[in-house]
Amino acid sequence: MHSLLILNGPNLNLLGTRQPEVYGSGTLDMLEDSCAKHAQKSGFQVQCLQSNHEGALIDAIHGARGRHGGIVLNAGAFTHTSIALMDAIYSVEIPTVEVHLSNIHARESFRHQSYIARAAIGQICGFGRQGYLMAIDALVQKLTQPSDVT
Repeated sequence: MHSLLILNGPNLNLLGTRQPEVYGSGTLDMLEDSCAKHAQKSGFQVQCLQSNHEGALIDAIHGARGRHGGIVLNAGAFTHTSIALMDAIYSVEIPTVEVHLSNIHARESFRHQSYIARAAIGQICGFGRQGYLMAIDALVQKLTQPSDVT
């Protein structure tokens, strides 16, 4: 399966206009385009979805089973509150990388807690848009190069 799901949660539709000093000046469309071009270099396609609704993100995770080999997830504020998203990731058993544009560990203390990290194979934060490309690379390697390290 050579497809990845790129999921973005609440308020990420406002990229480019919402706190550019924290999240950068690029738009969500620009980010998704970068992800698609980057994945294509490794022979992968991406499907991108953004939603401000937790249930829509859960539905997308459930729908990824049998369609996508991996998930890149920026759950936004749901990262810190959603046991339901964590459970969805556990239930589909699809390698998932948690991504954040900002370094959530250098911000307010309530952002230090991540329910997503418990279910994800890894977390990348603080590298801006580059973090998504790093997540794609990690998933491509995981899916194409078997390893004896878990």
